[in-house]
Amino acid sequence: MASVHLQSSSGYVQQIQARSHQFRADEPLDNGGTDSGPAPYELLLGGLAACTSLTLRMYADRKQWELGLIDVRLRFSRDEQGVEKIDRTIAFGAELSEAQIARLAEICEKTPVTKTIRQGTPIATVLQRVALDAAS
Repeated sequence: MASVHLQSSSGYVQQIQARSHQFRADEPLDNGGTDSGPAPYELLLGGLAACTSLTLRMYADRKQWELGLIDVRLRFSRDEQGVEKIDRTIAFGAELSEAQIARLAEICEKTPVTKTIRQGTPIATVLQRVALDAAS
């Protein structure tokens, strides 16, 4: 369904390729990076924000609802006990009824990336001793 390819030769800058798109990730200066790209948790939040906005826009388009600007703000935090949480705030540029807002709130909880994060998707890891083929 989705895949990325990353190569890192040194330092914390990570070159990422997703289909024909190339971008980078890095750590902020205060964490030893060069701040040349978003940090990994920022990329995670970006994926959730994009999925949220895209899903809401698709739903609204089908319903022929005008949403105007969709503003999604996310914040990842971890408390003293290590409990992690994502706060998501969404605002719309268009005037919406209470019923529309309620329905859009339901849709937010059903976006694909929201569901993936909430269910705790398993990760299978394989380590290899030799470099992978560039086409892999």
